[in-house]
Formats: sequence, C-alpha cells, structure tokens
Amino acid sequence: MKISEIDKNLLVPETLELPDVKWYGAGDVRFRLYGAYGNCGDGPFRRLPQEIAEETNPGVAALATNTAGIRLRLRTDSPYVAIHAEWDVMCAFSHMPFTGTSGFDLYRVNEGRQEFAGTFVPPLGSAHGYESVLLSPGGMQDLIIYFPLYNNVTKLFVGVRENSSFETPGQYSVPRPAVFYGSSITQGGCASRPGNAYQNMLSRGLDIDIVNLGFSGSARGEKVIAEFIAGLSMSAFVLDYDHNAPDVDHLSRTHYPFYKIIREKNPELPIILLSKPDGRNVNSDVYEQNLKRAEVVRATYERAVSEGDGHIRYIDGFSLFEDDELWSATVDTCHPTDLGFYWFYRSLKPVLADLIL
Repeated sequence: MKISEIDKNLLVPETLELPDVKWYGAGDVRFRLYGAYGNCGDGPFRRLPQEIAEETNPGVAALATNTAGIRLRLRTDSPYVAIHAEWDVMCAFSHMPFTGTSGFDLYRVNEGRQEFAGTFVPPLGSAHGYESVLLSPGGMQDLIIYFPLYNNVTKLFVGVRENSSFETPGQYSVPRPAVFYGSSITQGGCASRPGNAYQNMLSRGLDIDIVNLGFSGSARGEKVIAEFIAGLSMSAFVLDYDHNAPDVDHLSRTHYPFYKIIREKNPELPIILLSKPDGRNVNSDVYEQNLKRAEVVRATYERAVSEGDGHIRYIDGFSLFEDDELWSATVDTCHPTDLGFYWFYRSLKPVLADLIL
C-alpha cells in the first residue's frame, strides 16, 4: 500500500483540474526572468552559452541546462498560481529531496520582504514534468518562482485564474547580479528546496539579483569560463571552486590566475574568495588535504592584497560550520543541509552588504 493511500495529505498529483486557469509561457512580456543566459524565456533554460559550456568540460556542458538560480517574477491579483513544467529526464539523488533537485518554490513580496508561499512539489514519477498549484494570499502582489537546483527545465508555463489582472513586476534594488562560481555546494546540493540555496537566501535578504554558476563536480577553474565570467556585468563575484579541483597542485596552478582574469577586466569589482566549509573530517588524510586547499585560497587573497587590491575579501570556509556541535550542517560531511546553507548566508550577507549596498 502507498503511504498516500493512508495519508491523503501526502498525495502529489501530476496534473491539475482547474476549470478557470489561463496559461502563459515563461517568456511572456508580463514576466521578468532572472538568472538565465540569453533570451530563453520559452525554454530550454540555460545558465551558460552552449559553446562556452562545451569548451569548458563535459560536466559543465551537461549541467549548464540545470536551472539553479533561475527565477521568474510576476505581479498579479490571481488567488492562485499554477505551474506546468516540462523536462526530458527527472533528476534524482539518494541524499537530496526531489523538492530540491526538481521542485519550484513560490515567494511573495510583502512590504519589500520576500515571504515563503509554498513549494510546487514534484511527484516521484514525474519523468517528463508535472503540474502543481499554490494558493495566493490574493490582492495585487509580486510573486517570485524559484526554479529547480538540478533538473533541466525545457518549458515552463505559469497559470493564473482567467481574467486576473497583471501589472509590471518590481525589480531588485541591486539589478546587476552577484555571480557565484563553484562546485555542487554552489549549485545548491543538498538543499531541501530551491529557496534554501544560500545564493537565493542572499537574493532575498539583500534584494539583489544573482547568477548561479555552480557545476557539480565540474568547477575546475578553466581559463575559458574565467574569461566568460570576466565579461559579465556584475555587482560582486564569489569564487568557490576548491572542492572540485582534482588535487591541491591543480588548485594552486589555477586559483590565482582565475582571480587575475576577473580582476584585470573588472578593476573595482568586489570579489569574495571562499574556501570549502567541510574542514572537520574524521578522515585525517582528507582533513590535511582540506587544510592545504584552504591555504591556496588564502594565498590568493594575501597576494591580491599585497598587490594593492582593496576590493577583495576572504571567508574561511572552516569558520562556517564551526558552531555545528550536533554535526547537522551537512548530509554527508560535505553537502550542506538547509541549516548549513543558512550558515553560508549568515556569513556572506554582511560581507556582501558592506561591498555593494
């Protein structure tokens, strides 16, 4: 017997029966799309141009169509918001909820502050997409839909009650995005839902746009992606890829050059160097490697400061989880839980605020 047959509250339908719904494509002029590359409002959604992704490495080529950090903003008086999402394959991990890999979150803007309004929960068997609906508090208001952290999304339609009104949605107080480049943690693994990835928390907490260039297992500091990022219009840049460097020597060869490519094109851009957080590892060999990786990141920072860079900051990743007496910050000694991501947010928020607000 399925648990949903015992507890109807756990039943997640794949399709909706809403007689008064009207659907709009994500590229509709009524909406604002954030965090995606290029004009891809009607899907498929991308975070990098295809040629850059393919030139970087096969992992980035595969993950560039994951939708971490992509958001859709609308302003309507509809009493509900529905989604119809499509994909080719549903992403599934054994240690991350489907709501994080493949779900969408809904937030509403209330007096300038984003409030969680619910998750569009994907059914376990939604191999090619699903439909879901959430009630809205009603009245004309801004609503923000956060895309899945891992799944590709080939199409998204937003449904509202027929004859609902629209107005032009608001924009972020800091319109130029903060750009994040890094590993699976940067991409959002293993948050329970999209809104709990730390970059999305920062977007809400500081009212800033963000671009998430996290690529699980595939952020290796290649020159091609550094040059691409250097050409973006940014309010700040966070460099965090030491997890994915194959070894300490590789990190040492690539880390400062990556920073330097960004800095040469953006002489006054705020840059934050972040080292991996999971320093407390019971395996002594892993622990020693973690210490050496952190030293490489710190060395880039110290060299930059010695060269007169006054727009750079360093955050020691080990410090993020130092209060974790219950060892609850990760699911596997590496990937953060929602608690772990909150500690990321708590540490980065004042630094970013000082640099860009």
